[in-house]
Order: sequence, then C-alpha cells, then structure tokens
Amino acid sequence: MTNDMVLVTGANGHVGSHSVARLLDEGYRVRVAVRHPEQVRADSRIEAVTVDLSSDANWDKAVDGVRYVWHHASPFPFTPPENEDELIVPARDGTLRVLAAARKAGVERVVMTSSYAAVGYTVKPDGHYDESDWTDPAGDIAPYIRSKVVAERAAWDDVRDHGGPELTVINPTGIFGPLLNPRVSASTGLVKTFLTGGMPVVPRMYFGVVDVRDVVDLHLRAMLSPAAAGERFIAVGDAATSFYEMGRELARHLPQYADRVPATELTDEQVREAARTNPALREAAGLRGQIPVISNAKARRVLGWAPRPVGTTINDTADSLLALGLIPA
Repeated sequence: MTNDMVLVTGANGHVGSHSVARLLDEGYRVRVAVRHPEQVRADSRIEAVTVDLSSDANWDKAVDGVRYVWHHASPFPFTPPENEDELIVPARDGTLRVLAAARKAGVERVVMTSSYAAVGYTVKPDGHYDESDWTDPAGDIAPYIRSKVVAERAAWDDVRDHGGPELTVINPTGIFGPLLNPRVSASTGLVKTFLTGGMPVVPRMYFGVVDVRDVVDLHLRAMLSPAAAGERFIAVGDAATSFYEMGRELARHLPQYADRVPATELTDEQVREAARTNPALREAAGLRGQIPVISNAKARRVLGWAPRPVGTTINDTADSLLALGLIPA
C-alpha cells in the first residue's frame, strides 16, 4: 500500500479507465482530471477535478499534492476536423498546461501517453521502427497523427527548456483489449464494426496492436523505474497485423459471426485510387502497404515489460463487446 497520489487525465477513456482501476488495485490514491466528472467510475477512493485542455482553470487544483501524473488526455475525433488546429492546439497546449502545473506543484514524474503515430508514420525503406524514429510533422499525414507528433515534441522541448518534472513517454500502437464500460474507443469500435458487418471490404494495411492492460502496465513500470526518466517506450504486442487478418482471427474465435467480418482486402493500388476521394483511406495509402517491424525491445529490456499475444487481445476485445451487449445477435 502507498499514500502517493496519482493524477490521471483523460480518465473516461479506454486507457484512462483501465489506468484508474490498476492504480486503485495497486493501492494508490487517484485523482482524475476530466471534462465530465459525472462519467467517472463511482468510487470513494477517486477524487475528480473538472478541467479542459484548452483552459488554465483548475490545473493547479488538479496537481496539488500529487506525486505522479499520467497524462492520457488528447483530442481523438472519429471523423477528421475541417481545421486541423482543432486537434493540434488542444493536444499541444493541454500537454504544456499539464507540465507547467506539475512543475509548479513539484510533481516528481509525468508519464505521457503519446502514440506510435509520433514514431512511424513517415515511411522508412527498411520498414523497421523503434524509439529513435519520429514521424515528420510536415509530411502528408492526417491531422490526428500530426497532433501527436507536435504534442510530444512540445513536451520534450518544454522539459529541456524549463527543467522538471521528469518526463517519460509511452508510444502505443493500436490499443485494443476489453472495455470496462460501454464507451467504445476508435480501436475497439473497429472490432465492433467487424462483428456487426459494417466493413465487408478493408484496405491492405498493417499496424501494431497492443492490449490496453499492457499499456497500463507499461505506464506503471515507467512511473516507478529510475531508468525510465527522459525516455520514450513503444508499446506494441507481436508482429504487425492487418484488418483482414484481424477479421480472420475474429471469425476463428466467434464462428457464429464469421459471415460478418471483412471478406475482401483491397490491393495497394485500389487503396491509393480510393484515397483520392475518400479521406478515411488517406492513412492507409500513405503507408504504401508496408508491413512494419515495430520494436518493443526497449520496453522489454529496460522495464521488464511482456505484452500479451495479439490474438488474445483481439479476442478479449470481442468478448467484452458481447458481454456489454454491444454486438447484436
């Protein structure tokens, strides 16, 4: 047991809700900084402070007495905004607000959830990616991807220029795994779409998968390990998978839904052509059909982290959607 207080931003989200649950299980006191406190899990051990990434209000209150901060909050719309600054500005400025408040309050360490989007969306010829890689924010990338690069760069620059708190960054790939409530994230929503027959055709696109429980475990290890200060860690499970392979895994696990999962995979040329008129395919077209080799060696070596198999993660996601009644019979 510990009397340390941990502040969790974005606690209503997929990662945030698991973070709160894990921290409580580990004996920490938890304060959540959220826009909608009424959506936070009811628990006498949880304090809630109302904040907004775009406002200075209440951040001093949020970090008062806090030893560690887990900063998850960042805009993630299901459809691209007309103006990319709707994503980039709050992502960057919200991160700087958290760091400034933490610095003023004497917070020991901030563990920031960035994204693999900040690492591997500038295609490399060899297809191998690790923590030394950065996505080029000036490249032809989607606004959300740009927002993650800009926000993480701003965080590292801020700590370099102004000193503490210690900063550690986690860069997860696609985050799947069981839901703790009916609020569906973009990634878990993909599994739901597959199991409801909403995507019969998919682009040929390979991506990393990681379990939300393993993402949280990596945050905990990064919070406590002296070796994690000033480092970034990619969170990814096994080898990259594709939309089509994910559908095949779901069909094996839940054969009663096999006729709903994607049955056709577009070729790379079809994806590039369709992306001309369909912005949703822009990301897939930009990756050019590459099968990335994404390293989690640093997290394993430095922090002793061991993620679950991708198949387990995908199947547990599906099972939780069924258990919550989110998949019609």
